Amino acid sequence: MMAMVQMKRKAKMEDHDYTGTFASPPCFMHEVDPAYIRISDTTDARQRTDVKRWRKAERARLIGDRLAMATAARRRHDTRISECLEAAIGHVDGQIVSAYWPFRGEPNLRAFLERLTSRGARCALPAVVAHGRPLVFRAWSPGDPLARGVWNIPVPRENAETVVPDVVIAPVVGFDQFCYRLGYGGGFYDRTLGAMEKRPRVFGVGYILAAIPTIYPQWHDIPMDAVVTEDEIVVPAPIPEDGAA
Repeated sequence: MMAMVQMKRKAKMEDHDYTGTFASPPCFMHEVDPAYIRISDTTDARQRTDVKRWRKAERARLIGDRLAMATAARRRHDTRISECLEAAIGHVDGQIVSAYWPFRGEPNLRAFLERLTSRGARCALPAVVAHGRPLVFRAWSPGDPLARGVWNIPVPRENAETVVPDVVIAPVVGFDQFCYRLGYGGGFYDRTLGAMEKRPRVFGVGYILAAIPTIYPQWHDIPMDAVVTEDEIVVPAPIPEDGAA
């Protein structure tokens, strides 16, 4: 096992004036310390709408930054992310590890999955069965045929074995210091983790440029155990005693 380190806040993040970065600030949240933000199920409808609008704008910005990354830099980062992720997961012999097929500039882990298979792991890929429903995880080995799923993302065919993963690797659009994940807005991973009888170990994967002060987590958001980037492994920061994340 490797030693997980706390996320070193980048100087550019520490010195940045975040009041000017939000395309549409949700109420006065941009003036509040991100460490104290947590949107509960009792929050008024207007605030939830504002958060949803802010997330949409932030999601578009982060995906644009990711797609603009130079190919050579992306390859270097993907190699480093795979190395760090392999160390973070540790022993995999006999375990089921679910990852993902890269989409819209996400880190490419296909070579990493091949190495896991050679170390005795079984791999799986998630598939959307219906909007508003949890994901299903289907067994997959490098070289197995794939079908086109939602958003044309390749997924194992419907006759592939359905499995329950021990480890789930989820791509992030953005993430914060508490390891809350900003995804594409469908809520599939949160819904899936919330429905599982036994929680797997969950690792987010993304580039360091995806780090943001907060995603303004709502009551249904589920934090990950760690986020792996090309720079470091981020573990959840302690929640302040006099506040809530």
